[in-house]
Amino acid sequence: MEIIQKILGNITSWRKWTKGSINRQIFTATILIGLLTGLSKFASVGKELIVAWRFGTGDELDSFVMAMVVPSFVISVVAGSFSSALIPTYIKVREQQGQKAAQQLFSGIMTRAIGLLIVTAIAIAITAPIYLPLLASGFSSEKLDLTTRLLWSLSPSILLSGIINIWGGVLNAGEKFALAAVSPIITPLTTAAMLLAFPSWGIYALVGGLICGSLIEMIILGIGLLQQGVSVRPQWSKQDANLNLVIKQYFPVIIGAFLMCSTGLVDQSMAAMLSPGSVAALGYANRVIALPLTLVTLALGTAVVPYFSQTIAKRDWRKISHTFNYYLRLIFMTTIPLTIFFILASKLIVQLLFERGSFNAEDTQVVSQIQVFYALQIPFYISAIFVVKLINSLSINHFLAWGSAINLVANIIGNYIFVQWIGVAGIALSTSCVYLISFVFLYILTKKHLQKISLENS
Repeated sequence: MEIIQKILGNITSWRKWTKGSINRQIFTATILIGLLTGLSKFASVGKELIVAWRFGTGDELDSFVMAMVVPSFVISVVAGSFSSALIPTYIKVREQQGQKAAQQLFSGIMTRAIGLLIVTAIAIAITAPIYLPLLASGFSSEKLDLTTRLLWSLSPSILLSGIINIWGGVLNAGEKFALAAVSPIITPLTTAAMLLAFPSWGIYALVGGLICGSLIEMIILGIGLLQQGVSVRPQWSKQDANLNLVIKQYFPVIIGAFLMCSTGLVDQSMAAMLSPGSVAALGYANRVIALPLTLVTLALGTAVVPYFSQTIAKRDWRKISHTFNYYLRLIFMTTIPLTIFFILASKLIVQLLFERGSFNAEDTQVVSQIQVFYALQIPFYISAIFVVKLINSLSINHFLAWGSAINLVANIIGNYIFVQWIGVAGIALSTSCVYLISFVFLYILTKKHLQKISLENS
C-alpha cells in the first residue's frame, strides 16, 4: 500500500512540476515526443537495414531515391507550408474565438489543401518524362524508365503524406503529442514487412510499403482528431479574416520552403551526374545523420510551437526572449558532443548498420566519408529549425523566403566547389555550410525583431 501511495505521490508531483514555467512545459513535451519519435526512427533504421541488405547501392535503389525526390519536395513545400502557416493562427483563433471558429478555419484550409495536393500530384506524374531526364541526367535510358515508373507509383503519397502532415500539426496544437509522434512508426514497419513478404516485387515492395503505411497512418490520425472533437470532413467556407491570415502567411512560407527544399533537388541531381551509386550512397549517409536530427527537431519544434503561440497571444515578450535564448544555449551544449561522436565513429556506424548482403566494404568507405561531412550540420540545423519555429509563431515568415534564397545560392556554389575537391562527399559538406549560414542569418533577424517589438510594447 505504501508503494502505491508513493507512486501516486510521484505522479502528482510530476504533473505539478510540468504545469510550471513555459520552459518546464516545453521540456516535458520535448521528452515525450522525443521518446515516441525515437521508436519510429528505430523502426526506420530497421527498414533501412533490410533495404541495404536487399539493394545495396545498386541501380534499383538509385532509381527509387531519385523517384522520391520530387514527391518529397512537394510534400515538404506544399503540405509543410500549410501546416506552418495554419497552426499558429489556429491556436490563436482557438484561444481567442473558441473551438467552433478554429474548426471552421481548419475545415476551410483542409478543403483547399486537398484540392491543391491532388492537382499537384497529377501534374507531377504527367510531367515526369519532361523533368526527370534533367534531374537524372547521368542515368541510362533503362534506369531512367524505371525511375519514371516508380515516380508514377509513388504519386498518391503526395496526397496521403500531405494530409498526415496537417492532421498531425492540429493534434499537436491541441497538445496531444503522443499519437502524432508515434504514428510514423507504421510506415517503416509496413515497408519492412512487405520487403520480407514479397521479395519477388523487388523495388516495388518499397513503394507498396510506403503507400499502405501512409494510408494506415492517416486513418489513425483521423481517429485521434475525432476523439479530440475535431471534424476531419473538409468543408468549403467563404473567405474570412482568419482564413485570409493563413493564406497571407502561406505564400512567404511556401516561397521559403520551395527555395530551401530546392537544395535537395540540386544535391540529388548533382549526385546523379557522378559515378553510379552516388545517389544511393548520399541517401544512406543522410539517413544516419537524419536520425538524431529528426528526433531532436521534431520533438523540440513540435513542443515549442503551441507554447510560443500561446505566449505570443498573451504578448509576453520577455518570456519569449528568455525561452528563445535558453533553448539555443541548451541545443549547442548537447549537439556539439553529438557531432564529435558521429565524426569519430562514422565508419563503425556504417559497418554495423549496413555492411552485409549487397552492401560491401567499398560502399562503407564511401558512405562513412559522406556521413562525416553531413555530421557537421547537426548543431546549426537543429538551431535553425528552432529559430524557424519561433518565426512561424511570430508570423514573420517573409524572413524564411529571404533566408532560403540565400541558402539555395550558397548550396549551388558550395556543391560545385566541393564536388571538384572531394567528389560526392562535397555535397554533404556544402549542406553543412548552408545550415551554418541559415542559422546565423535567421538568428540575427529574429533577435532584432524581438528587440524591436519588446521596445514598442515596453
